[in-house]
Amino acid sequence: MYFCHTYYSLRYGTIPPEEVVALASSLGIDTLVLTDINNTSGVFDFVKACREHGIKPVVGIELRNDNKHLYTCIAKNNEGFRELNEFLTNHNIKNKRIPVDAPPSANCITVYPFGRKQPGELTNNEFTGIMPAEANRLLSSPYLHNLDKLIAWQPVTFKDTDGYILHRHLRAIDRNTLLANIDENDLARKDEVFISTGELNRNFSKYPDIIENTKRLLSECSFEFDFKTVKNKQTFTGSKEDDIALLTKLAFDGMKYRYGSNNTVAHERINKELAIIDKMGFASYFLITWDIIRYSGSRGFYHVGRGSGANSVVAYCLRITDVDPIELDLYFERFLNPKRTSPPDFDIDYSWQERDEVQDYIFKRYGRAHTTLLGAMSTFQPKAAIRELGKIYGLPKEEIDRLVSHPEKYRHDAVTKQILKLADRLTGFPNLRTIHAGGILISDKPLSCYTSLDLPPKGFPTTQFDMYVAEDIGFEKLDILSQRGIGHIKDCAGIVKKNRGISIDIHDVKKFKEDPEVKKLLQQGETIGCFYIESPAMRGLLKKLRCDNYISLVAASSIIRPGVAKSGMMREYIKRFHNPDGFRYLHPVMQEQLQETYGVMVYQEDVLKVCHHYAGLDFADADVLRRAMSGKYRSRKEFQRIRDKFFSNCKAKGHPENISAEVWRQIESFAGYSFSKAHSASYAVESFQSLYLKAHFPLEFMVAVINNFGGFYHTSVYINEAKRWGANIELPCVNNSRHLTSIKGKDIYLGFIHIQNLEEKTSHRIVTEREQHGPYSSLGEFINRTGTNHEQMIILIRTGAFRFTGKNKAELLWELHSLPGQKQPQQNAGQLFEPPHTKFRLPRLAYDKKRDAYDEIELLGFPVTLSLFDMLQTRFRGELFARDMLSNTGKTVRMLGELVTIKYVKTSRKEIMHFGTFIDARGEFFDTVHFPNSLKQYPFKGYGVYLLLGKIVEEFGYATLEVEKMAKMGYEEVK
Repeated sequence: MYFCHTYYSLRYGTIPPEEVVALASSLGIDTLVLTDINNTSGVFDFVKACREHGIKPVVGIELRNDNKHLYTCIAKNNEGFRELNEFLTNHNIKNKRIPVDAPPSANCITVYPFGRKQPGELTNNEFTGIMPAEANRLLSSPYLHNLDKLIAWQPVTFKDTDGYILHRHLRAIDRNTLLANIDENDLARKDEVFISTGELNRNFSKYPDIIENTKRLLSECSFEFDFKTVKNKQTFTGSKEDDIALLTKLAFDGMKYRYGSNNTVAHERINKELAIIDKMGFASYFLITWDIIRYSGSRGFYHVGRGSGANSVVAYCLRITDVDPIELDLYFERFLNPKRTSPPDFDIDYSWQERDEVQDYIFKRYGRAHTTLLGAMSTFQPKAAIRELGKIYGLPKEEIDRLVSHPEKYRHDAVTKQILKLADRLTGFPNLRTIHAGGILISDKPLSCYTSLDLPPKGFPTTQFDMYVAEDIGFEKLDILSQRGIGHIKDCAGIVKKNRGISIDIHDVKKFKEDPEVKKLLQQGETIGCFYIESPAMRGLLKKLRCDNYISLVAASSIIRPGVAKSGMMREYIKRFHNPDGFRYLHPVMQEQLQETYGVMVYQEDVLKVCHHYAGLDFADADVLRRAMSGKYRSRKEFQRIRDKFFSNCKAKGHPENISAEVWRQIESFAGYSFSKAHSASYAVESFQSLYLKAHFPLEFMVAVINNFGGFYHTSVYINEAKRWGANIELPCVNNSRHLTSIKGKDIYLGFIHIQNLEEKTSHRIVTEREQHGPYSSLGEFINRTGTNHEQMIILIRTGAFRFTGKNKAELLWELHSLPGQKQPQQNAGQLFEPPHTKFRLPRLAYDKKRDAYDEIELLGFPVTLSLFDMLQTRFRGELFARDMLSNTGKTVRMLGELVTIKYVKTSRKEIMHFGTFIDARGEFFDTVHFPNSLKQYPFKGYGVYLLLGKIVEEFGYATLEVEKMAKMGYEEVK
């Protein structure tokens, strides 16, 4: 019996499941047992490979505590597999050690290592495994007369000697020890390789009963699995007929909200979609998603429905998405069709603050036996593999860093040569089981029918297989994701409701799209704080496209992606946008299929159209391409097959080779980066929601952005933006501030959360005491009421939180030191009189306001009372400002700017260049380009204010500064 460890026996096994099976097939082996250590991750890859090679698969688990092998359990049937999964899951979830004796089971066979138990201690379904090298030990063993309790046991952990070497290194990595110190007990035996059935039989030639016993046991084991049926929960209501009836009612009820009662186009589209949904059995999937949206809406949570689900009018009417597929001519078949090779899924984004509650609802609504987070496999990456191997060889960190940075320089050294060779082999190997970003499975049968579950720190059970396996076996995942963009939309609406009494229907996207103020912000690139469209590159693109409408924003959301930019087609798109009659289409098919995008492939759907209509690929092959482009397809071999078919079809159609090569180049550049049109549209909807709030409630919007801590920029940039829109920025104040940043009219009070080293409990105590007993009247009274300790008081004083007293910081610090030692806060803080303390008279203390600014930089990370420009040694503010650049195109000028962000780019010659973003002395943004030659002589030296000399250039109405020289400016010292 061949007991196989694949590389899913993490940091132990060395062979992928498919290769294990292929090796067995080459030796004529007809039955294999998969027994990975404490997991079932590789079961379905193993079973599928066995079917392809005509080998009978048997599945099990080798159970260990730490590295001690206790026993191996083998499933006799699918029920046994379920029991094994439940057994392992129970110990994983409860964080219990595996018991030293296996639980009894009629559906499983337990095999103990030789010498672990005596024959009389074994029950009916328990046996002892004996390896060929152990056969001689039978002569002095009680098993000599109990051969019916023995089975032939040949473990397989590696392919050959090189595999054993790799195994040793993996074990050292796992044990976090030097390779030279690895304990033999931590290693597999060197003979754990495949041997032929003939050789295995010869090793037991003196004991033929052992071989016969083994064959008999294997004949009792089987594992049947249907890879084609859908494994998700089959009904929502308990009946498929009732499901489709409910979905139909909900869809047409929603149509009234989305389209009105008499929209015949929407009516026909809904009927068409419902017919496909019913035929393919997806009604429950839609209803479960609707149920989640209904719950989250009842809690006041905001969501954004993304992904290919936005192709569905039914999803739009159920308010799962806010993308109108009819408006964008999105076809439902992209989401769901009988020929689709992979199951679809809905991507639902929630605020980072609310996602966990939504997940908790799903688990409680559908039950933990049927609900799980989707796992993922973290694999060894090239640099990480080198680092891990370098550590077990005892190399110093500095040497490892050099090896990681410049591996090509070290292949002459024996040790580093070995490290790099092994790192190449390790790259792509599973390293750790982890969690998918948001995938959830809701199964019809108990999840133990498919997998054992882990319990990561996240707190929810998680599959031991990843999204690729889930898809292979027939699961459609539901992605419940989180992002901070939704948080600031929700928080802004809440602030507006509380402060102004105005309720905002954030899903009324049609209204937002037509709002002139929104269009104005979009066209001007005034998008700081707005989801997905606030980065320097995106703001520049919006200006270049003069984008002022939804359709253009959908396109912009896609062409900004690296795939389009890398292919050179982003610039080509902009060029064609400005001159729609000044270009020739690459081929008539491009003109026919891509008129909306000027012959440029912008979306995944565009690529599918071109592959089908230009190269004659069928939609099944095109779907493989689509998945490869989005990074969701594993088989490079299959991808290569389609590439070859693409070119052979093009040749058969008589297309010129150079044109076909260019079409493929554009397709290939999309790999891993392309968006579906529906995905871009979903992002654009959220962008419009942000834009509407910023256009009409800019200060509340910026407060919400600041409080969500997740935008593209540092908090100081959003504070600058709030000032640009008319806010008065106030330092934290014990009588006005809250834990988070808050707004009163045009006054924005920074929250205590921004003060470094201020304890959260202090922050909350200040606010709670103030709300219960009123504002603070003096420093001493504050201490008496809150019991804030000396160190925390110093931080608050230096931040300016007691400026309401009218005293400067020096005076307040003297007063603090004169007060009695800090006490615990009074239980009844509402006192008639403040306890007396020593009165004192100070001489007038000189005070420099720049000292306040330095305190603010130290404690908040940025100045508030002064700008960085106010702190410079020079009064020079540049020869012109950002708003003057376009009218000075072609001129070489000196500009002064505070660095905001840098983008690093490698040129075609592998040289580094940068794109910079700065704020001028008026708070306006401008962008710079730093070519390699300039950058080498004048590199960036951290954040601060820079004097920049360069030429102003313009492209499509957007000005940038090509920097020739730059110098970081110095600040005045405090007097």
